Amino acid sequence: AHGSPLGPDGVKETKQKLGFDPEKHFHVPAEAGTHLRSAVERGAEQEAAWQKTFQAWSAANAELAAEWKLALADELPADWEKALPSFTVGEKLATRQSAGKALGGLANVIPYLMGGDADLSGSTNTFLKEAGRFDGQSGAGRNIHYGVREHAMGAIANGLAYHGGVRTFTATFFCFADYQRPAIRLAALNHLPVVFVFTHDSVGLGEDGPTHQPVEHLASLRCMPGLYVVRPGDATEASQAWRLALSRTKGPTALVLSRQALPTLDRTKYASAEGLLRGGYVVSEAAGGKPQAIVIATGSELPIALEAQDKLAAQGIATRVVSLPCWEAFGAQDAAYRNQVLPPEVTARVSIEAAATFGWERWVGRQDAIIGIDRFGASAPAERIYKELGLTADAVVERVKRFI
Repeated sequence: AHGSPLGPDGVKETKQKLGFDPEKHFHVPAEAGTHLRSAVERGAEQEAAWQKTFQAWSAANAELAAEWKLALADELPADWEKALPSFTVGEKLATRQSAGKALGGLANVIPYLMGGDADLSGSTNTFLKEAGRFDGQSGAGRNIHYGVREHAMGAIANGLAYHGGVRTFTATFFCFADYQRPAIRLAALNHLPVVFVFTHDSVGLGEDGPTHQPVEHLASLRCMPGLYVVRPGDATEASQAWRLALSRTKGPTALVLSRQALPTLDRTKYASAEGLLRGGYVVSEAAGGKPQAIVIATGSELPIALEAQDKLAAQGIATRVVSLPCWEAFGAQDAAYRNQVLPPEVTARVSIEAAATFGWERWVGRQDAIIGIDRFGASAPAERIYKELGLTADAVVERVKRFI
């Protein structure tokens, strides 16, 4: 009957076979009704006993009880953001490393933050060092050993989020998002605040080769309703990415992080990374504040965009650089803010991202202004691949000049 209802005759025959009156519809026999209703009284007794135990425990453990109520309400401790780390200007860190430091700091002040990985914590940097491994018998520990089974990992994380009382995350390589996709989709469909951490986000992982180099994955996840996809461009953006993810209580967030090291930007020279919380922001203004062109980048291509800005300035072309790490958060901003970041009158726009170009037309307006990768990667060091595939500052300069 899964795809084809039995129909009136089939239902009648089935009732006759089972000894029911075929003329009675939605009928519950008295014996069955009495049996089922007995569960109501049983449940009331069990709930009353539980509440009595919980009230006694709360009275004896006021601090833990307050913490539990906070967790169950999907709220975070006061001033939790202060646990986010700071980073040294110029320090080169992969965003998987800087995001891992942010996660560790947050776990120290959010005792109900727990999660796990698909046997990759050494690479994803998501092991909570002070939290211990989760013990299914006692409930102690906050690091879940999921094993290499991404779909089950996502499904279990969804279950934790459904229950409430914890904020949870999973972690694996970005190319394995395909295995996890059904669980991610259900998290989005049901507004579950799960954080899906993905590292090794592009062809920048180099010698592992094209099988492990995500190309189409960003576009694939960005088209999923309700999912925020965040690809930070340096250590401070990676830290703010965790802030954005944990601030969301009505939907999942995917953090997409680099394997290769990226320089930590000088935020006295460039705009505050808190702009990430709005999805996109002007990270570096054009000389004089009136841009002739705009270069938009995400993730590991942000330093490339800033290098291109300097080269264009030397040629007298005033260029604004926009960091756009989360399309969904930026799209949720009001039109006034979006137009402030991307003025409609500045039509000379170029984007650069080490991924499929699909979807970038929304922000740059023309297909030939998009620098990306519409092919699979290659096996070579990151710098060589970027040069061979045209992901360079010179390529950005050439493209901008074409439109000026």
